[in-house]
Amino acid sequence: MKRYNDLNTYLREIFGCRVQKISIDAGLNCPNRDGTISNGGCVYCNERGSGTGSFRLGLSITEQLARGKNFLSKRYKAKKFMAYFQSFSNTYAPIDRLKAFYDEALSVEDIVGLSIGTRPDCVDKPILSLLENYAKTYLVWIEYGLQSANDHTLKMINRGHDFNCFKHAVELTKGRGIRICAHVILGLPGETRTDMLRSAKMLASLGIDGVKIHLLYVVKGTKMETLYRQGHYQCLTKEEYVELVCDFLEVLPENMIIQRLTGDPHPEELLAPLWALEKSENLLMIQNALERRDTRQGKFFKEERLI
Repeated sequence: MKRYNDLNTYLREIFGCRVQKISIDAGLNCPNRDGTISNGGCVYCNERGSGTGSFRLGLSITEQLARGKNFLSKRYKAKKFMAYFQSFSNTYAPIDRLKAFYDEALSVEDIVGLSIGTRPDCVDKPILSLLENYAKTYLVWIEYGLQSANDHTLKMINRGHDFNCFKHAVELTKGRGIRICAHVILGLPGETRTDMLRSAKMLASLGIDGVKIHLLYVVKGTKMETLYRQGHYQCLTKEEYVELVCDFLEVLPENMIIQRLTGDPHPEELLAPLWALEKSENLLMIQNALERRDTRQGKFFKEERLI
């Protein structure tokens, strides 16, 4: 048995079958790239914004979902699907445009919910009220990119907001039936183990529903590439990352949904570390490390809450 509360099990318990998320590129932008906050974006982000590039290929949301359903039903025998608005900031548009996107996705057969990836500074009450309305009928997750709870790190990576901004977004979202997920990155420049575990403890204290844990990998065409090539950044080793993930899980509440334990870099974009492409092996190493340490998600949560 897994020693953490994984997403697949959670979805199967709700819907009684295999449920897969389908990534959607809706062609939206980000205030940290369009000049509203900055033109440079976060130091690790390239012009694709973690997306598939489907919008540039001219694929509609319906077409993207159809392709995803065909692939995932064959590969994983999935029967139901979540529409995952992934690329850039998916609440960063006029509300009528957002509603059209979400309505289109939910009109596709076997789509049982939405996952909306965005920034904590890109939500307001009207947008959250729109998502709250969907949540009455569908499973709705909002995924806030935090990356670190340490303000000095957020400034260093040119994130464009502080931890209090994230905390405010969480407070605005709570009580609406919307599930809240935070994205964090391990291995950010200058961060120590203590810094990373502080992020875990801060998330544990907020009562959010889920977390995605990512490895910082260096992507071509980013400021991180420059830092790496100049010798100003050294990637985590696989062994370091595995132990940090275990440490992170130990201080999270046991009921928090772990949506991800590592990222999925595009092979043609990845510069380092190359072991980031070995997803199955990395997940197995994390599971083995949890067993070797005889530990699990939530092991130290009660103790950490008192600090």
